[in-house]
Amino acid sequence: MSSLQIVLALLSGGAVGLSLGLIGGGGSILAVPLMVYVVGVSSPHVAIGTSAVAVAANALINLLGHARDRNVKWPCAMVFAAFGIGGAALGAQLGKAVDGRKLLAGFGILMIVIAALMLKPRRGGDEPGVHLDSRTAPRLLPPLAGTGFGVGALSGFFGIGGGFLIVPGLVTATSMPLLNAIGSSLVSVAAFGATTALSYAFSGLVDWALALLFIAGGAAGGFGGIRLARRLARERELLTLVFSAVVAAVGLYVAGRGAAALL
Repeated sequence: MSSLQIVLALLSGGAVGLSLGLIGGGGSILAVPLMVYVVGVSSPHVAIGTSAVAVAANALINLLGHARDRNVKWPCAMVFAAFGIGGAALGAQLGKAVDGRKLLAGFGILMIVIAALMLKPRRGGDEPGVHLDSRTAPRLLPPLAGTGFGVGALSGFFGIGGGFLIVPGLVTATSMPLLNAIGSSLVSVAAFGATTALSYAFSGLVDWALALLFIAGGAAGGFGGIRLARRLARERELLTLVFSAVVAAVGLYVAGRGAAALL
């Protein structure tokens, strides 16, 4: 990489981390277009594989904090992640088989969908004491398994963390409170990202130097985002609105570029 690409990679990683720290999501969906259109990664597949490494690492860092605060419903999180890993492995294999231009076009469409999901108010369930055990397994296992596999498949196919899909999936499957769903979702984000990253790495589609730069920039950006979020606590809804508009705009651009390349 050139010196300019190194600087752009650090800044792009910082933007991803800033998003995660500021509004609690959305950063990973920007990683692929930033790698392709800002850093200059020529292969969409390498961008997806590399972003998966960065997503998994950032999720693990954030998971430590939520685990310390006891926000993670471990049995539910582990089952969701376990079935999701199977979906992510399948999705990653399918994604590698798809033409890169088609993959970018689909990625752009997914960005627009996620931008709309970001605008939907997040609501938690009404079972703060929900716990997966032998008594509740008949009720909780089927929705956890099915939703986990489906979300994992999307995550693996497009190389995203999938937090905006995992959180509502956990709430729907278990009725756990939102804070628990956010903390528990990081188990799946890390697992799906690692599964996708391994699949792409075995195919030689991960730029490890770039991944490290994104992780370093993301750590710094996340620290700044958390500090900024404390200052702008009352403006979180406005920030989410602005950010979702940015994600939608980037999604339209990515989808348009992908479609134009195909034509």
